[in-house]
Parts: sequence; C-alpha cells; structure tokens
Amino acid sequence: MDALNVSIAFFFLVAGVCQALRWLSKRLLSPRAYGCLARELAGSLQLCTSCLELRMLMDIGPWGGGFGLDVVLTLLFLLFAVHGASFDGASANPTVSVQEFLLLQSSLAATAAKLLAQGVGTGTGWAVTKLFWSWELTQFHFIQNLISSECSSSIHTSLPHAAFVEGTCSFLFHLVLLKSQQSHPLYRVPAQAATVTFLTYTAGSSTGAFFNPALATATTFHCSGNSFWDYVQVYWLGPLTGMFAALLLYQGNIPRLFQKNLLYSQKSKYKIPKVKVTAHEEGDEPKRKKKGGKSNSEPRA
Repeated sequence: MDALNVSIAFFFLVAGVCQALRWLSKRLLSPRAYGCLARELAGSLQLCTSCLELRMLMDIGPWGGGFGLDVVLTLLFLLFAVHGASFDGASANPTVSVQEFLLLQSSLAATAAKLLAQGVGTGTGWAVTKLFWSWELTQFHFIQNLISSECSSSIHTSLPHAAFVEGTCSFLFHLVLLKSQQSHPLYRVPAQAATVTFLTYTAGSSTGAFFNPALATATTFHCSGNSFWDYVQVYWLGPLTGMFAALLLYQGNIPRLFQKNLLYSQKSKYKIPKVKVTAHEEGDEPKRKKKGGKSNSEPRA
C-alpha cells in the first residue's frame, strides 16, 4: 500500500501544480491566450501524467501490490471528477476541440492553438512522468522504469475491431458530453467521470479505451507491435469518426459544414393562435354607409 500512497500523493501534487499554473497564467495572459493556450496546456499536462501513473498501477498493481481492478477504477473515477472540477473549461482532448469548431463555438485559429497546446501538454506530461519513474521511489516505479522502454501496443484485437471500439467509445462519450453540457457541474462532472470509468472498464482490454488522440499518442504510439499508420487509424480516425457521428445524431446537422437538418424536422417554438373574426354591429354600420345606404340617424324633413 506504500506504493499506492506515493501514487496518490503524485496525483495531488500534479493537480496542485497545474492549478497553480492556471491561476498564474489567468492573471498574466489575456483571456484569449489563456483559453486557447495556457488552460489547454495545463489540462493536458494534468490528464497525461495522471493517466500514465494510473496505467502503471493498472498494469503492475494486481500482481505487484495485491489490489484489484476495483481500486484502479475507483481512482479513475475520482481523478476524472477532479479533472472535470478543476480544468476550468479546458477539454484536453482534440476531438472535443474539433467538435467545438464544428459547432461554431471556436474559430479555426483558436482550434489550432488548442490542438497545439494539447500536444505540448501531453508531451510535457509524458516527460514529467518518465522523470518521476526514473527516481524509483517505489517498487512499482522500479519495475515500470525497467519495462517502459520495451512497452507493447495497447491494441489486442484486429485493427478494424480496434478502430470500431475506439470510435464507439468516442461516440458514447461525446453523446454524454453534448447532453450534459448545459447541466449544472454538480451533475455534469460525475456523469462524465462515470462514463469514462465505464468505457475504460468495458473496452480497456481491447484498445486501452483512450478515445483521446493526444493522450493515445503520448501513451502508446512509441510502443512496438503496430505501425504508426495502425495507431493513426485506431486512435485518431476512430475517435474523430465517433465524435462526428455523435454530433450528427445529436444535432441533426453539422453547423460548420451545412445548416440543413438531415435527421429532425424543424418546428417553430411559438404557436400562433387562431383568431376568429366576428362582425360587430358598430363595425358594420360604416360599411353600409359606403354602399350608399342612409344612416338611421339622419333627421327627417
């Protein structure tokens, strides 16, 4: 349990450092630079380091520490709950940034800046975690430091099935994300954390259940067992296709590409009441005058 406590302390340390980075950059940078660069970089750094350390616990913990999958899944849920509460609106996920671009919520320049910041953040997170492992503070880290240079691919099924799994995970995740985006954080954060935990439990044995191209690139692209193009198909094209399908199903269209709703008919929000026109005696009297009729109010000779 000492190794588990060290990992938990590492999680708290990373979250604290990234929160301080967000706090500092929010005061030094403009809102636009903070939202597109610093916030995404800090979120990606926090996500990558946490997921790499958690993945180490998942691989070594059951036989090296004697704890089961339930401990790792509980930590995963708590970590993503902390991420959702502390990210300050950052996605740390390229497919989410592309989704915002397709929804006209972000410009092309802002989306490109977010993708760049996410790449730098995940790369920095990978380097920081490797440095932490090299200190070999626990037996887990000693073992991980030995095997990290000879890691194997996370794809344990055929390529078409692996791409389908990653695409399905991305599809379900983005549906929950779209459905809960207007909800209160008290409900949105646990719902998204529970979704990530469920998808990891269900699909983790097949592909690792990343459904995040930046995180998958930092975690598994350098491992042997598959080519770069294989990884691109599974971890880039699969999640992007799942996001596109979820957006099309939820919206009925892709606002950035076309406005016409292909799936749902547009109905007006306002109902126009039908008004029955009734003739009043006062209103009819002037009409009779125009037709040449004499008014009853004329004096008689």
